[in-house]
Amino acid sequence: MRLLMAISDRRRNFALVCLFFSLISSTSPLDAFQSHGAPYGKIATVSEEFEKAANTSRALVEAFMSARGVPGLAAAVAVDGQVVWSEGFGYANVEHRIPVTTLTKFRSGSTAKPLAAAAMAVLHERGRFELDVPVQRYVPSFPDKGHVITPRQLAGHQAGMRYYPPDGDEFFNTKRYTDLVDALEIFENDPLRSEPGTEYFYSSYGTNLLGAAIQGAAGKPYLTVLQELVFDPLGMLSTVGDHSDSLIAYRTGYYERSGRLPSFFQKPASWGDGTGLGELLNAPFADNSNKWPGGGILTTPEDLARFGLAHLKPGYLRAETLELLFTAQRTSSGEETPYSMNWFIDRDPKGRPIYHHAGGSVGGTSFVLLYPNEEVVVAIQCNLTGAQYGDLYFQIGDAFIERN
Repeated sequence: MRLLMAISDRRRNFALVCLFFSLISSTSPLDAFQSHGAPYGKIATVSEEFEKAANTSRALVEAFMSARGVPGLAAAVAVDGQVVWSEGFGYANVEHRIPVTTLTKFRSGSTAKPLAAAAMAVLHERGRFELDVPVQRYVPSFPDKGHVITPRQLAGHQAGMRYYPPDGDEFFNTKRYTDLVDALEIFENDPLRSEPGTEYFYSSYGTNLLGAAIQGAAGKPYLTVLQELVFDPLGMLSTVGDHSDSLIAYRTGYYERSGRLPSFFQKPASWGDGTGLGELLNAPFADNSNKWPGGGILTTPEDLARFGLAHLKPGYLRAETLELLFTAQRTSSGEETPYSMNWFIDRDPKGRPIYHHAGGSVGGTSFVLLYPNEEVVVAIQCNLTGAQYGDLYFQIGDAFIERN
């Protein structure tokens, strides 16, 4: 009798499984995912007031992904103090057919730099971080270069630090670091490319040294400082350090496409003549523990949007601190640079003032855009190396600014 009951139970369970698959067999994996609930988070959230702008932006994103062969992307927009649209598109993991959701974590690339600026700003407001002292005050182990290098110069990319070499070996770092100061070994013994203050030259290594200074001033590991001074206060619940040795919930896969022109963003296996999309490939391994301040964070567009909101009006930071962060720096000769304190200062194609930062990483492309006058923030991230957004973020910004 027990045997007959067990067989009956198995048949019933098998029938239920068959019924489930028959229900989804005519739908795409994404349709099935949406119709049976999303265990990995919501596909989309949108405020009713902004449905038209969201529909316009959705079409723009889908056209962009199709044209560029992007496997997975998420976007978020914040207006007047709240996130009003957040949506995932495509796949976080192509092989396993896991869709992108609003919780999917992407590599920040250099959108990590404004996070470093925020931590620096909070410490500065608390009287624990000075901007115009030798960086050795906070990082005693950093070698004397024969010129004073200050945190202000590091935040403005005027410290004379070099960038990644063209062979790409440093961009595809494979060494795991547990202390940010240890990672300075990559460049600390190299000569300066110019006297500090005389030249604007973008350098992620300069931001890494700034992060080490922030760590030294706070007396805590850099990622702990970010957690306490930035992520927790701003409700950035999905933002963490990019640890290659840890299990991180909702982390996306990383991809690149063959056929790209040679670049240190691409491994030689994917190089080509620059024509066509090429084949979708798994991106090569890269351990970003060597550059948490300059480009080693995992985050979501929603969190980047919340971060941007905190910089549109006083509250998280004082008014004078915001002015400090968003005033373009000048070289010692008086020439204005396009950069302030780890933010680019610019205008959009319609002449509106903007603050922004892009981020390129192995298997990721990010962008965060702030419209201070309109109080709008746009954030986009995807899981493809060198996706090249073009003016997508401006188009999305227009849709939400001109929503009526």
